[in-house]
Amino acid sequence: MPQAPEQFGTWVRRFHPAPDSGVRLVCLPHAGGSASFYFPLSRALTPEVDVLAVQYPGRQDRRHEPNTGSLPELADRIFEVVRHLDDRPLALFGHSMGAVLAYEIALRMQDAGLPAPVRLFASGRRAPSRDRYERLHLGSDEQLLAEVRRLGGPHAALLADPEMLEVVMPAIRGDYSAVENYRYEPGRTLHCPVSVLTGDNDPRVSIDEAAAWEEHTTGLTELQVFPGGHFFPVDQNEGVCALLADRLARRDVGTRHEMVP
Repeated sequence: MPQAPEQFGTWVRRFHPAPDSGVRLVCLPHAGGSASFYFPLSRALTPEVDVLAVQYPGRQDRRHEPNTGSLPELADRIFEVVRHLDDRPLALFGHSMGAVLAYEIALRMQDAGLPAPVRLFASGRRAPSRDRYERLHLGSDEQLLAEVRRLGGPHAALLADPEMLEVVMPAIRGDYSAVENYRYEPGRTLHCPVSVLTGDNDPRVSIDEAAAWEEHTTGLTELQVFPGGHFFPVDQNEGVCALLADRLARRDVGTRHEMVP
């Protein structure tokens, strides 16, 4: 795995350097996920986009570090890295839990008086204000794993391996705890464009819950519905990458709801 440049510490992976790109995209993984989830996206968008994938504590090469049990605390720590990426326009992409983190990081950028992200991509996650009472992180390992398998994550089959399960289970439970205990603070509004991506068969996000992201920004918004479930970006990688490339090049698209063929 490529090493992170010194200024990123242990937090960021750059799989495909793009020194001449006109825009940078910081990608935030789902609960239990890792930076490598974004390797295909990085490969597809380079060299036009400098793709940086965040690596949370408690997984892969950071597996010996304690998980961060608080989503706001995790956003604080990632923001301290992101705030220094000021040499070119910056966008944020987050899938599932990563979408909430992207939202919180964008708010921190705004609060600090930094330039707003040129666009926030919220994928596979209901709007922050659409809360649900969920307590999967308090259940047994079997209950939590049943949910992970139901969502069909990219590495769900590996969870049948007891040794692999022992390695990844703390990260999965810690992330579920962080996102399920997260509470939206009313009155905090973004001022950047937001592109919302969702699957038409996602058991975790309804179309109405996804569309409600428009309530969280004064900027342009759009909702793009892809075929698939919670992890539609895996099966629809080509379409998702094409959408990102287009929006990062144009930066003026919004107020549209579309079903992507």
